[in-house]
Amino acid sequence: MTAIETEPASPTAEVVLEARDLVKDFAGRRRGLRRERMRAVDQVSLQLRRGEVTALVGQSGSGKSTVGRLLAQLLPPTSGQILLHGTPVAATSGRAFIRYTGAVQMTLQDPFASLNPVHRVDHVLGRALAIHGRARGRDQVHEQSLALLEKVELTPPERYLHRFPHELSGGERQRISFARALAAQPQVLLADEPVSMLDVTIRKEMLDLLDSLRRSENLAVLYITHDLGSARAYSSRTLVMYHGVVVERGSSAAVIDDPQHEYTRRLLAAAPNPRRRLAG
Repeated sequence: MTAIETEPASPTAEVVLEARDLVKDFAGRRRGLRRERMRAVDQVSLQLRRGEVTALVGQSGSGKSTVGRLLAQLLPPTSGQILLHGTPVAATSGRAFIRYTGAVQMTLQDPFASLNPVHRVDHVLGRALAIHGRARGRDQVHEQSLALLEKVELTPPERYLHRFPHELSGGERQRISFARALAAQPQVLLADEPVSMLDVTIRKEMLDLLDSLRRSENLAVLYITHDLGSARAYSSRTLVMYHGVVVERGSSAAVIDDPQHEYTRRLLAAAPNPRRRLAG
């Protein structure tokens, strides 16, 4: 299926990460001697450009989070290619995976589940800095950990450095997840539903932070969400997924203000206020 191109892309910023015709099949139920295959992602192509946010939207089960995990190399694709700076990459383990994650980082929907409950914040950040070779020695690790906390607006940073995840609020844990991702000094950030587990009152605050980090770090961001309002407000381009397929793509303003595909129109009709400027 060819996606409706609501408004063509303007090739301005550098393409950092690209997916070409990604397919992902999972094993399903066994029927006799054969096991069914379930196609979660079907011929998905996209480009993530430096300094820009691309939104990937769709209902639960549409395949958008699977696309994020494929781009993070947490899952191997059944077919298709992932290109980093135009070079095909297949790095699901070992040193190649560590090198890849130095450029491409992912934050998950549930910040509490993504943080080890027995480790304090200083260990979480220090380990990330060490794995990616961004700091040497205790003093340098300490200084850079404090700097990372300041980047994600956890101040004074000394107040948070020795806390356990359970001692932090949901918003604070998500900020720690952002800080850990930034420790690698990545070029791409894959943000999978970064505000869906948070209170409504702090969602805009968290998305403002993500937008600020995008600008200050010149990141290419994939914002995976079911919230059309925040996609409209915080992304330059939007792709709409339905049953594993991208059915519509274009500028966020064009896709959300004047949708051409019936599924996009149904998503908008189901949203309480899809043209609002706040996430909610």
